[in-house]
Amino acid sequence: MSTPRSLSGLRVLVTGASSGIGAAVSTLLAARGARVVGTGRSSSALKLAPAGALQAAIVRDLTEPGAPGEVVSAAVSALGGLDVVVSNAGAGWSGPFDTMSPADIDTVLDINLRAPVHLSNAAAPYLLNSEAGGQLVLIGSIVGLVGVAEEVAYGAAKYGLRGLADGLRSEWARDPGGRRVTVTLVSPGVVDTPFFTRRNRAYQRSWPKPMPVAKVARLIVSSIEHRRDDVVVPAWLLLAGRLNGGVPRFYRFLSQIPARTKR
Repeated sequence: MSTPRSLSGLRVLVTGASSGIGAAVSTLLAARGARVVGTGRSSSALKLAPAGALQAAIVRDLTEPGAPGEVVSAAVSALGGLDVVVSNAGAGWSGPFDTMSPADIDTVLDINLRAPVHLSNAAAPYLLNSEAGGQLVLIGSIVGLVGVAEEVAYGAAKYGLRGLADGLRSEWARDPGGRRVTVTLVSPGVVDTPFFTRRNRAYQRSWPKPMPVAKVARLIVSSIEHRRDDVVVPAWLLLAGRLNGGVPRFYRFLSQIPARTKR
């Protein structure tokens, strides 16, 4: 196991910091000595959710043109640079794909894929030149490793984050002029956050049960300490991803077994 690095003094930007995973990660990082700037769309939620953990709060909608670059610039101004970016902001949509409107599709793709790509692009120069060793943490989803019915657009966006992570790892690994930058892709299963109350349909499965957000936050912070590349939580979901990648026809057969729903 690698020796964990100290989080004290690390300059961190967390998107989607007003609630759920982002708020929990911000609070935990700050408690470990990191200097955290958070961004979200709600000024009141940003002030309350991380319990005062943020050194600065940036109220912006990352889907607006130019917003990711402006958020990065504001974070650099507040912190004097960037060592870690946690790209966490996201939104879901559940239901039959043929019932999605073009606007719904654009909304899902914009916040879950386009914004993280632009955020990564804007942050790249700072991460590549971080004395502490830059790290980009992309919060994906298990649906970015396996196909899930009625979460098609969301899954497509999260699959895109896998491509972003793999491409950046390859490019930055061979950059002779840059410092080592870790690209971490975190793929959680169902997490007990307001995510499901904000999409068009609540979580309906009786299994697997939603995980406590604190568990996921601890693993994300651990992935920063240990500079891990891939994190799947809970770990047993990694089997589903490997089945889909190695024997996709068998995985698709298993995925057709009706899921138990809440009564």
